[in-house]
Amino acid sequence: MTHTTPDHATRKAGGAVVPVLAFAGIVVAVMQTLLVPVIKDLPQLLGTAPSNATWVLTSTLLSGAVATPIMGRLGDLYGKRRMLILSLSVMVAGALVSAVTSQLLLMIVGRTLQGFAMGAIPLGIGLMRDMLPRERLASAMALMSSSIGVGGGLALPAAALVAQHTDWHALFYGAAGLGVLAIGLTLLAVPESPARAKGSFDHPGAAGLSAGLVLLLLPITKGSDWGWSSGTTLGLFGAALAVLLLWGVYELRIPAPLVDLRTTARREVLLTNLASIMVGVSFYVVSLVLPQLLQLPTATGYGLGQSMVVAGLCVAPLGLTMMFTAPVYARLSARYGPRTTLIIGLLVIAVGYAGGLGLMHAAWQTIITSMVLGAGIGLAYSSLPALIVGAVPASETGAANGLNTLMRSIGTSVSSAVIGMVLANTAHDLGGGVAVPTMHGFRVSFLIATAAVLVGLALAVFLPRTPRPAAQHTQLRASSEEDAVLERAEEVLRGFRGRVLDASGAPVAHAKVTLIDRRGRQAGSTLSGHDGGYALPVPAEGPYVLAARAAGHGPLASAATHAGDERPVELDLPLPGETVTA
Repeated sequence: MTHTTPDHATRKAGGAVVPVLAFAGIVVAVMQTLLVPVIKDLPQLLGTAPSNATWVLTSTLLSGAVATPIMGRLGDLYGKRRMLILSLSVMVAGALVSAVTSQLLLMIVGRTLQGFAMGAIPLGIGLMRDMLPRERLASAMALMSSSIGVGGGLALPAAALVAQHTDWHALFYGAAGLGVLAIGLTLLAVPESPARAKGSFDHPGAAGLSAGLVLLLLPITKGSDWGWSSGTTLGLFGAALAVLLLWGVYELRIPAPLVDLRTTARREVLLTNLASIMVGVSFYVVSLVLPQLLQLPTATGYGLGQSMVVAGLCVAPLGLTMMFTAPVYARLSARYGPRTTLIIGLLVIAVGYAGGLGLMHAAWQTIITSMVLGAGIGLAYSSLPALIVGAVPASETGAANGLNTLMRSIGTSVSSAVIGMVLANTAHDLGGGVAVPTMHGFRVSFLIATAAVLVGLALAVFLPRTPRPAAQHTQLRASSEEDAVLERAEEVLRGFRGRVLDASGAPVAHAKVTLIDRRGRQAGSTLSGHDGGYALPVPAEGPYVLAARAAGHGPLASAATHAGDERPVELDLPLPGETVTA
């Protein structure tokens, strides 16, 4: 159902909301690259084998992947600001655990808790949609979405500087301090959104999705260590497929799922999520390749011989450029729409990687590559939440953006595994168990990133064209009281309305009502209220089918036609009697 926000929420949302939420996103993203400068030293620092030390990074990835869609749905149900503060609080607790230990098990526990905060990104995007006027929304969501890359890019030089001059545990104390600051600023500057989704939290769905993601991401991240053809790797991939298929069947059968797969399967949502995976792949390649190239000794003939700190500073423009592209994205999107802006961003990334193949011979050349890639990735990342927000009901914003953020994380995981394997297989063995990445491996990695971007570009081209953003007032929050009244009137008048009833004529609450157009595509969905009432706007005149489903009742499909005028079509939906399971 189209969402409107009361005008008092707009007055409460001050000018500090956007920078505070973006800062929270940057703090969360820092957790992903916090330990990159000390990766090679982790086995010695933790007194364990290299294969065990990698769990310090893998645990953060897994917990972030699991938490992102779950926290998005919890935010839709119980309050996005509340869940944002909870996410940041868990991150602070995890940082403090890691700060006081050098034991592997406790370090993994702390890092797992830190990854939990990744849900803050979709929660922040959801808060922005609920509270901001439409003229500020595009640039605000762009900045929030880009905060993933901004935090990761800025953390590299800062973490390198800290690790080089102080005890490495100071990294975690600093992260905890940033988290506390983000919580305080959120409490002071960000009001709670009044928007709430109907229904209850899907606990079995959350458990199934968590299990499926862990089973999927474990072999992706550990396949190089275990062997890609090993029984463990193949067995986990098979188990992940089985669990996710069963989870999908379950989600399709319940009235209030964790993830609305019917909405997710719509072309605009599905293609956006697939393109997000490709953008995630391209983003992580530069983060893996350039720091290694910069720090390799000049004696290799191609290494640039820079210190850890200088290498981080050379890559930092990646994050800074992403930050500064947010206002550029807002102008481009306002004129051409997020689909076109995504295509432009992907083209810039492709140019950056193609040009980067010949810009690997000096530190200043890597800076140019970082800036070009940062501009492209910033435009692409900024377009993704706008495409999702424009394609899903407001009550599903948190969960839908959580799933989109998860797709990006899957992309970075795949990138890490594939590029790690390429660099290992093309490395030059110096003897004594020492292997050095080669220029050939770096260039193959850039070619892989270019191929991923081209796939993403093909997906973006097939995204449906959308009206100019100025015409999409039913998908964005109204910017004035008059617009809000108009939006509510259109929701009721231009569409179908009625009640969902049982066989005896009594109202059925929380029934799922789905609007299907003549092509068999979902055109909208909602849940019936306590009185059984529902209202669904229509995108255009024509024939539709309204499908209704509720627990304990058989499904119903009712055909109806809307003339496209402002007169509502009254249509009660009487569900069949209780179904009996054989």
